Amino acid sequence: MCSRGNPSETEAKGKTVDPILFWNGVSLEANRVSHTNGRGEQTGPTLSSRALAIVHLAMYDAFAGVADDPANLPPYIGGVPAPDGASRRAAVAAAAHTALSQLFPSQGAFFDLALAGAGDESDPGHAFGVAVGLKILADRAGDPDAGDGGYEPSLGRGKHRPDPDDPGQGFHAPFYGARSKGFAITARHALDAPPFDDNEYRKALRGVRGKGIAPELMGTLPAGIEARTVDETVVGIYWGYDGASGLGTPPRLYNQVVRRVAEARGNSVAENARLFAFVNVAMADAGILAWDEKYRHDLWRPVLGIREHDKSMGPAATQASNNISDDCDPSWLPLGAP
Repeated sequence: MCSRGNPSETEAKGKTVDPILFWNGVSLEANRVSHTNGRGEQTGPTLSSRALAIVHLAMYDAFAGVADDPANLPPYIGGVPAPDGASRRAAVAAAAHTALSQLFPSQGAFFDLALAGAGDESDPGHAFGVAVGLKILADRAGDPDAGDGGYEPSLGRGKHRPDPDDPGQGFHAPFYGARSKGFAITARHALDAPPFDDNEYRKALRGVRGKGIAPELMGTLPAGIEARTVDETVVGIYWGYDGASGLGTPPRLYNQVVRRVAEARGNSVAENARLFAFVNVAMADAGILAWDEKYRHDLWRPVLGIREHDKSMGPAATQASNNISDDCDPSWLPLGAP
């Protein structure tokens, strides 16, 4: 990783750092800061995974273009010829810097400092890397933003609405999945609408009801519902963050895990160029597909699914009932993230 104050391309012992790992570290720091400084640049699981894919594809295509080994390093987009004498390191640095500077403009000074220590603007690879970065950015210029686009929630049963305990939460990128083109996917497969009376659905509902309930409501769980353990609470909180100040989004954590694997295996620069491009493209496409299906059915979150499981509950109810389903708890609230 890199220090925010003085990013350097050399470790304390003087070893030259893999340029892919160096700029991966810069991009992960950008993700963290973007969820901390209040500027709202590339935030949330959708845009943050998209941004990381763009940066790592730019690095990959820059490296692959200079390496000129299409059998092992085929270009993602290509079309930009690498000049003679171009340095792979300079090309990767310029491509990453170009992409990051457009995606996170408020952090430009940090990226410039990183480039000063890790790039070489006099090298022929620099202009090539800039051109590659701009081409990758242009390829994604038609992607939607994370705004709600005038989205109106449905009052129908099973539909997503703001949580009862957080009515002002809004809606994150409801049209992002449907209107974004994939990075690598070539086909989409629509999922069926969830069957609310299916045994598997009810089993999942009971599991979430017991494992996801707010601590102060644990005593309200009926017999037969397995409660969350202390260890499970720790695990849930660990994985529950999403865009937290000082932490960023889950794609940052997953990249940190991949870094450890790459370092432990002693990957070459070429291997890391491929690996981090693959990983981040996969996460970006996962975000696109997840949001496509999420808003295709507007599926409610567990808090509404548990509170309104009985058909007599919720704004769509048309008939009262004296005996609601045992799987319905009108007062249920989730553990949530701290």
